[in-house]
Amino acid sequence: MVFNTGAALLDAIVLAVVSKEEEGTYGYKITQEVRGVLDVSESTLYPVLRRLKKDDCLETYDMAYAGRNRRYYRLTEKGTAQLNLYKVEWKNYSSKITRLFEGGL
Repeated sequence: MVFNTGAALLDAIVLAVVSKEEEGTYGYKITQEVRGVLDVSESTLYPVLRRLKKDDCLETYDMAYAGRNRRYYRLTEKGTAQLNLYKVEWKNYSSKITRLFEGGL
């Protein structure tokens, strides 16, 4: 992609991916789903997950899987509210850009 992805957009994308699973999802799966729409590395995403957890948008829990612990992430109430705000902001922002690209204002 030729456009830079800012921190807020990356936060919004991660929250959207995590929100798809009510019981939560794990880091590798989040990485794979984000990579489906954006070219990012794990070393970029894990700090985002830590920041969202620190900001109380995500909570974590560990569960055994194949003989080792797997860390799961799920949205908190604050994370759901933040995702909803991002959705509204994205809709407004993207519609303005689309109108501009199509010759209007």
